[in-house]
Amino acid sequence: MGTKPIIVDTTLSPFAKLKPVPLTNVKLKDAFWAPRIELLLTSTLPVIYNKLEESGALDNFRRILGKVQTEFKGYVFADEHVYKWLEAAAWLLSYKHNYELEVKVKEVIELVKAVQEPDGYVNTRFYGKPEERYKNLKWSHELYVGGHMIQAAIACKRTGICEKLFNVATKYAEHLCNTFGPGRLEMPDGHPEIEIALLELYREIRDKRLLELAEFFIELRGKGKLDGWSYFVDNKPFKQLNEAPPGAHAVRFLYLTTGATDLYLEIGSKDLWEALNRLWLDVVNKKMYITGGVGSRHDGEAIGEAYELPNDRAYSETCASIANIMWNYRLLLATGEAKYADIMELTLYNSALSGISLDGKLFFYVNPLADRGKHRRQPWFPCPCCPPNIARLLASLPGYFYNTSIDGIWINLYASSEAGIEFKGKKIKIEQVTNYPWEGRILIKVYPEVEDEFAIYFRIPGWAEKAKVYINEKLLDMPIRPSTYLRIERLWREGDIVKLDIEMPIKLFTSNPMVIHNTSKVAIERGPLIYCLEQADNPGVDVWNIALTTESTLKAVFEPSLLNGVMVIEGTGYVLEYDAQRLYTDLGKFSLRAKKTKFRAIPYYAWSNREPGPMSVWIPLLDLFEKKVVRKEN
Repeated sequence: MGTKPIIVDTTLSPFAKLKPVPLTNVKLKDAFWAPRIELLLTSTLPVIYNKLEESGALDNFRRILGKVQTEFKGYVFADEHVYKWLEAAAWLLSYKHNYELEVKVKEVIELVKAVQEPDGYVNTRFYGKPEERYKNLKWSHELYVGGHMIQAAIACKRTGICEKLFNVATKYAEHLCNTFGPGRLEMPDGHPEIEIALLELYREIRDKRLLELAEFFIELRGKGKLDGWSYFVDNKPFKQLNEAPPGAHAVRFLYLTTGATDLYLEIGSKDLWEALNRLWLDVVNKKMYITGGVGSRHDGEAIGEAYELPNDRAYSETCASIANIMWNYRLLLATGEAKYADIMELTLYNSALSGISLDGKLFFYVNPLADRGKHRRQPWFPCPCCPPNIARLLASLPGYFYNTSIDGIWINLYASSEAGIEFKGKKIKIEQVTNYPWEGRILIKVYPEVEDEFAIYFRIPGWAEKAKVYINEKLLDMPIRPSTYLRIERLWREGDIVKLDIEMPIKLFTSNPMVIHNTSKVAIERGPLIYCLEQADNPGVDVWNIALTTESTLKAVFEPSLLNGVMVIEGTGYVLEYDAQRLYTDLGKFSLRAKKTKFRAIPYYAWSNREPGPMSVWIPLLDLFEKKVVRKEN
């Protein structure tokens, strides 16, 4: 296997504060993530491969070679599903080898290699049709598909699986450099992605033309090449954007911001960074669901206006959640600021993880925050971009846990695990022992190769309002602030133990009043998890009619046999009863009765794994405004 399985290689990026740790250096041993990675091998990747066969995505390659007699099948971008599967398989094989999977990967790579045209072009939809190439980049997804091929190739090379695909990718990149650019074809792809791929390939081979081409594609936005549509984020030049444009396709927008952040890490443009900061503040403060999901409109799979965040009609595409993690991880690499890791964690545990079933075989494309029992995960989709995308995220997950900087080691995520980290030529083993995300007690054992002085940065999550830190059982006397990295620099000796004792209270969150869909409602949070009410846990009661008060008692109870083991929230509330026969009632005649009841809430990611029924994240709070919010003044 390879020696450098790195997700985003900022080792030489001049404007990156944080550097990568190979994913194979981190071995997850917990009861939350480790089983999910095992499921990738035994369930998810085999299921996706079978669907690639059934849908004709692999036959699109074979037909060119004369191995099958068939027409091109699927959407114009069908090749990308194959490339995402390849990338996921490569990351996983570096972490957990499997001979059968490796054979399939190499067979698919041979198919891709065989359909590359002499000038480097690769695309089964337009194979042998040079007159059709790049004629409709607004919709053809040619560069988007090519970008995913490049990323799969980089994963295969860095993990040591096979360099043949990487050779295909470098030849393809040469083709792009000869085809696009000033004085050549000046047109971006309607779906950003190639920018991310070109910049990662630049990090691998240091060909400056790739950096320049990625910058060229980003700079083309807003020049009317895509008819100025907000959908394509073409309404303004990127550096002039003040908001995520309403109507922008969520995944397109987030892939573009991810690529632009990659570009910043290499060139350090002040204007670019200012635009990225404005866009991040706009998304997080005005256009992101409490689960970390982005994209409120089914029409165009798009971002809405500020505060346009309906619950039952939320789109919140799984791919958009994955892109949100990708973007925030790169922002973290640029700054070392914990607020970006907070969004990574929030999105990972909630809107991204909800995209895959507990058995790893079914998937959500859309992730609503309320439902009447009709929305169910599916084994595949006509546009199956999300299943292999969540697979590649989970397969690469160990690579997100740690980073290094000039002065130390950064811990971004928590789970029982062992990590071997090289820092300034010395090896340091770090062991985490914890029951996260169910408990906030985290033991971190440090084993330096030799006694040495350096810093370790421990992320204090944004939800952690009360935390204590102990070093070798001695309470640390320094302020612990949420949404920061706690820097501890000392002479580290073998067996030193840092204990993070983070309280995990049950919290009720309310929305900005401008989010009219959540008026007088609250959401339940505990640790990094957002909770929901699902019918299966509350028989005989329509969960849309359950309400809380500020006096409701709430407690966390771990249920090892429920949903693969979850911490549930049990509490007392009220069932609202009203005249259901009337759509409208004169306020003076309206009668709302509240009957006491007990309820149970589960983590949002786990809903829709049992029998169908209503679900809701946001719950009415009867006395929200009367007792807690409004301050009446004369």
